[in-house]
Amino acid sequence: MQALTEWPASVKLRRALAGVQQQAGQPAAAESTLRELLVGNPRDAAAAFALARLLKDQGRTSAAASVMRTCFDDARNARDADLAITAIELLDDCDRKHDAAAIAEATVDANPGDARLHAYAGMLAVQMGEFDGARQHYLYALEHDPRAWEWHVPIGLASAQRYREPGHPDFALFRGGLKRDKLSELARAELHFALGKACDDTGDYAEASRHFRQGNAIRHRLTPWSRKAWRRAVEARLASKPLSLATESTQGFTPVFIVGMPRTGTTLLAELLLRRPKVCNRGELPWLARLAQQPGLSGTPDRAMLQRAAAQYARQSRQDDADDAHWFIDKQPLNFRYVDLALAMFPDAKIVRCRRNPRDVALSLWMQCFLEEVQGYSYDLGDIAWVMRDEQRLMEHWRSRHPQAIRDVRYEDLVGDPPAVIADLASWLALPRSDAGAESNTPASTISTASLWQARQPIHSRSVERWHHYAPHVPELLEMPDTRKS
Repeated sequence: MQALTEWPASVKLRRALAGVQQQAGQPAAAESTLRELLVGNPRDAAAAFALARLLKDQGRTSAAASVMRTCFDDARNARDADLAITAIELLDDCDRKHDAAAIAEATVDANPGDARLHAYAGMLAVQMGEFDGARQHYLYALEHDPRAWEWHVPIGLASAQRYREPGHPDFALFRGGLKRDKLSELARAELHFALGKACDDTGDYAEASRHFRQGNAIRHRLTPWSRKAWRRAVEARLASKPLSLATESTQGFTPVFIVGMPRTGTTLLAELLLRRPKVCNRGELPWLARLAQQPGLSGTPDRAMLQRAAAQYARQSRQDDADDAHWFIDKQPLNFRYVDLALAMFPDAKIVRCRRNPRDVALSLWMQCFLEEVQGYSYDLGDIAWVMRDEQRLMEHWRSRHPQAIRDVRYEDLVGDPPAVIADLASWLALPRSDAGAESNTPASTISTASLWQARQPIHSRSVERWHHYAPHVPELLEMPDTRKS
């Protein structure tokens, strides 16, 4: 403070003051200091990033995106590719895909030869459903920088379309990639998954199986996922005492947790519910799992701890761009581990459990190359079977304690008669009715899960009992239960 008295115009000292204010638990003062600094120095990227991160921590992601967009309106900042990549990653972490894409495109225009920026622009375009643009960016990256083979570009390229014939140039591109020297094992696995997906699209299930098997074998070797650690965690959840305490209902905020095994229709269901008024789909939020790992919430938390956790979760769900919303969807499938905590934090919460034929679930998981370590079980069909069994055990356990808060939705029913399933679920959730025709006109949100292509296509039932195509080549599927009515 004394230094600021002597040099009140010092940008570095005022930035330092904002840091001190934030560490002292004075976020409003830190925000005010940084905004004042940016008024006089709109090109100050350091202050802009500090303010954006401060806003992000408060769940004010729209405001954070606005700060970043303004920062990169300046041509000098837009020419700094490294700075832009930092901003893109920050906004991507905020789930502000459109804002991140705007910065990516502006920076590509300023740095048209930077393959890294093209790779980032492709990643964002594919999540927004702009598949042609994504393809152009991905191909540029692969053609102009050999490192692009290590940037998840081939798997992104394969996810951006449905292949119609085996003569498509991507087949040769991917096979050529596998012959490259100095290719990492992770990149090699992703190329096998990309080729497997392409072969599956064209109906060559034998060749698809061969590539999926090779890709899964590599990823299984690389993944740190542990069946022993998973078993220990599940048994701890099953043995935990009921959470008898609960918070008060959060005014104007009803979370809807869509849970179940991944690849059971969670993304499709969330997208269809989003078409109802006052519904906000936040995608796969990490917050419930993070809160569950906190020492004070892992046992039998007191009411004050639950209230603080509920306030933090609600703040990160509401953010600052959904004033009209009341129902907030969190479609992180693996939240089935923490249903008791979710309902203790939010007594009015609803749990929607998605179900699907286990053989189709196992196959669909086995065909995906996930980037998240938590999905490491998906590279081994035995591990998949184990996790599916534990999901069943946990959901039966939670249902015995909270029967009125949990509702099942079967994938086969959802794709067979979407209006009927959504109408029934909307009634149970007490969602308001839509105006006639309004639902079909609502655009899909950004999708960053493995369903980013499928969720934007017309609803179909081609994936029902898909496992039959693979049974001759992946006989392990026959060891899974074929449950059609359970």
